[in-house]
Amino acid sequence: MVQMEAGTAVTLQVDREADFGFFLTNGTEDVLLHHNETEGDVEVGEEVEVFLYHDKQGRMTATMNVPHIQIGKYGWAEVVSVKRDLGVFVNIGISKDILVSLDDLPKLLHLWPAVGDRLFASLKTDRHGRLLARLATEDVIESIAVKAPKKGMRNAAVKGNVYRLLLVGSFMYSEEGYRCFIHESERSNEPRLGQFVEGRVIDIKDDGSLNISLHPFKQDKMESDSEVIYNYLISRGGAMPYSDKSSPEDIEFHFHLSKGAFKRALGKLMKEGKIYQEEGWTYSSDRR
Repeated sequence: MVQMEAGTAVTLQVDREADFGFFLTNGTEDVLLHHNETEGDVEVGEEVEVFLYHDKQGRMTATMNVPHIQIGKYGWAEVVSVKRDLGVFVNIGISKDILVSLDDLPKLLHLWPAVGDRLFASLKTDRHGRLLARLATEDVIESIAVKAPKKGMRNAAVKGNVYRLLLVGSFMYSEEGYRCFIHESERSNEPRLGQFVEGRVIDIKDDGSLNISLHPFKQDKMESDSEVIYNYLISRGGAMPYSDKSSPEDIEFHFHLSKGAFKRALGKLMKEGKIYQEEGWTYSSDRR
């Protein structure tokens, strides 16, 4: 006899039709397949594959729209709403959204997944029999991860979703299936669980996993840093009392840059002819 368990796909016989749908049976129990949940023609006496879940009233119900994510089967689920007192709800491809309990989410609310983020999850039931989403553990990711090639990956761009947060860094599963680690020193801000991030490869490990940096290439950062400095200069009428001789503390306070990054950005602006320096001050070139 086929067991009726929420979160699983089963094959049941169509027992009888009602005004609002069909009743399916495993020989001893019945479950409703609503007309809205059918695909194609359904005939009494035939067998159909359905997915079982609980409707909003808590009743077992069936759908012929069988999702990939089930109990024991993992897939990507998109976050569709956030409830601070409950957790986040994800769409697994059926008409009812599934809860990821706040007990399974980070303690800090700003690290919770946001709407549009994706979580790699399967399903589980709690002690009351309610269907919940189960986040993939490290063991699950390791079992499905693809080993990255040892050559040709350094500085390659990688994209994917964050699936695990630790104090020392974040773990990301890439679009190619690579298991990636982002050390805390290789990010400006800690990404959310489920957030889509883009980085570059800085190391390939012996186990085929990758170390990723979310920091831009030095030349790209120099471009953005020089823009920050130049905009600040112009906002002060084209003159500022800071130069490559300024103290690291002043530079950090006013520009949130290291002295090395500040000097590289100034050098870029001087090479482009946009600024000049005199007696510890920096001026825009149109002041000459």
